[in-house]
Amino acid sequence: MRRRNLISENHQLAIHKLLAMASLAYDTRDLETLEDCFWPDAQMSLQIAGGDIVGPFSGTDNIMQLYGDAMSKQTDVRKHVVTNTIIDGHNTEASAVSILTLFATDKGMTRLLTVGFYKDNLTLKRGEWRLQKRHVDLDSAY
Repeated sequence: MRRRNLISENHQLAIHKLLAMASLAYDTRDLETLEDCFWPDAQMSLQIAGGDIVGPFSGTDNIMQLYGDAMSKQTDVRKHVVTNTIIDGHNTEASAVSILTLFATDKGMTRLLTVGFYKDNLTLKRGEWRLQKRHVDLDSAY
């Protein structure tokens, strides 16, 4: 596969760090840090097992409401593992596709909940990369 990636290694590293930070923030229920991973006018949508697309949720208030509602229903401990990230783009715009593997631990037992993709569009402004658009595409409901 031939890629046309004009983003420097430093910027690619910053994007990898941002994606890891977003997952860690969710897993530690740190909504303030998670919100900082998105631009205020960001959008987010999701699709489960080829079903209807949910969203888009526009703006960080709505996106954080979505995350907060999901967290409030969880009694287990979640770990979002983001791997195989491919970044493409140039200048101040980038796209990233990553594999998401979601685990949950409850009562001492860890199980796989689902796998899927994060499909992200990122924008560089004032020296910072943040998520502009995120689509979560899960293989199964959890």
